[in-house]
Amino acid sequence: MKPTVHDIARSAGVSLATVDRVLNGRPGVRHITRERVEKAISSLGYVRDVAAANLAKGRTYSFVFVLPNYDNSFMIGIRDEVHAAISRSGAERTQIRIVEVPPFDAAALADALNRIIPDRPDGVAFVAVEGAEVHAAVAGLKDAGIAVVTLVSDLPGSERDHFAGIDNHAAGRTAANLLGRFTGGRNGRIAVIAGSMLVRDHRERLEGFLAVMGESFARLDVLPVMEARDNPALTAEVVSAALRRYPDIIGLYSLGAGNRGMVHALREVAREARPVVVAHELTGTTRAALAEDLIDAVLNQDAGHEVRSAIRVLKGKVEGLSVIAAQERIRIDIFLKDNMP
Repeated sequence: MKPTVHDIARSAGVSLATVDRVLNGRPGVRHITRERVEKAISSLGYVRDVAAANLAKGRTYSFVFVLPNYDNSFMIGIRDEVHAAISRSGAERTQIRIVEVPPFDAAALADALNRIIPDRPDGVAFVAVEGAEVHAAVAGLKDAGIAVVTLVSDLPGSERDHFAGIDNHAAGRTAANLLGRFTGGRNGRIAVIAGSMLVRDHRERLEGFLAVMGESFARLDVLPVMEARDNPALTAEVVSAALRRYPDIIGLYSLGAGNRGMVHALREVAREARPVVVAHELTGTTRAALAEDLIDAVLNQDAGHEVRSAIRVLKGKVEGLSVIAAQERIRIDIFLKDNMP
């Protein structure tokens, strides 16, 4: 059975009125009590269904997801999750459409967001790219009364309402600790391959990674980041060139989504010369590479949770409800060869 507000009140040792105040962001709750209620929400797995609460109103929510149109496996997974949400539209009282834009193109993204404004949807979710024009477009959406959620990659400093994604600094720090330990005390170089430093998630992962490398693994020489726009062919070319140029590369961190190309390059390397590899997102490509010992660890974020969270937050913002932090926190999972689901 799904947990209810009664279960939350019982677990937290508070009244139903207190639970209602926390769920709806109303004042009159002490900080320590609010934390106890949020902990109960998290541990019980409670999910507030704004759509169900508004069935009697006959309310239908209109949302737009703006997604990059490249074909890496993770973004395909995000699109699949949005399509799954579209298939549930009748039951969830939503009308959702997808707008595709070129990847890593701030001008194209801003143009797409600006074109949405006259349609007056209830909310927009998009994968952010840094750029003054994107900040301005978000401000335009908000001025029009449209709720805004960034998805996967954030746009801090903008007027967006919420970010549905993992803590990317923490992800980068985790990757550094894994690589540092897996290299077993050896000295050598570490290569880093990214999609683009124009997106916040890649930049934050790199910052977290470099911080831990400097703090704990100074024996390892981190090479300048290589950008390959998450393009499989370009990633394969860049990784192959780096491995040829630096035969003492003992570790490789793939912080973007160009894993298909990276795996292709690694298959061309003699087994004894292969570096320790940490990558992101558990996809068909990374599953196979884990099984083949081409990748040592994968950090994963749940695309389904991110899309559901974005929709939940957009509905909440339309209704004037606060975000339940414990419910919307996106977890970082670590997968090795032995614990793949």
